[in-house]
Amino acid sequence: MDDHKQVIAARDDLGMSSGKLAVQVAHGSVGAAEKAMKEKKEWFEKWTDENRKKVVVRVSNEDDLRRLRDKAKDLGVPYEFVEDAGLTELPPGTSTVLAVGPAPDRIVDKITGDLPLWRG
Repeated sequence: MDDHKQVIAARDDLGMSSGKLAVQVAHGSVGAAEKAMKEKKEWFEKWTDENRKKVVVRVSNEDDLRRLRDKAKDLGVPYEFVEDAGLTELPPGTSTVLAVGPAPDRIVDKITGDLPLWRG
């Protein structure tokens, strides 16, 4: 049996405050989970049964975030690509995070497995 997880990749080049980062991660997590619930119901249900494991990792820039999004798309993994509304710290349309999954660990690791953990 596979374990399931969701990984949220956040850009570290934006200088987001911890509150802003938390909100962006939450937007990504909820959005990707909603997509999984519709598109990959079995993965979503297993992830829910397994206590909804989430990991936040670091990416260097927007190009890295977009490359990860393309990998998720190619592998058929639900994802949420978050672009900020621009109401507080960032200009409108700034890409901030990519949430990948929930999906089986082995598949998510093909997308995000080499990224470092976010350490505040």
